[in-house]
Amino acid sequence: MPLDRSIALNILDTVGKNLNLRFDTMASSQPLTGIELIDCAKANAPQGIATAAQLCGYGSDLNKFDRELKLACQNIGVQFQDLSDLITDQQMMQSGMGQEVAPDTPSEL
Repeated sequence: MPLDRSIALNILDTVGKNLNLRFDTMASSQPLTGIELIDCAKANAPQGIATAAQLCGYGSDLNKFDRELKLACQNIGVQFQDLSDLITDQQMMQSGMGQEVAPDTPSEL
């Protein structure tokens, strides 16, 4: 049974932090696989598939990147259709893709 999206993304966040993985600044010299690929793709998903593929070591081969990412997600039981599935709500808010909800005044809390 596939994991709920929010649970799966929280697991990926925890695993990446525990392994001290950071993939958002330098391209991998070899194509990443498994959890490393998922973590790299997740970190770079807000920049788009071309950037994520490049930084995860797949260069401009977007089809291979997509295929390997789907396989990696399937292997850990995470449902994955496209790169946007890996973007967390927090990432969307940070990049301005979300919508802030707040009262107009403090008395309306």
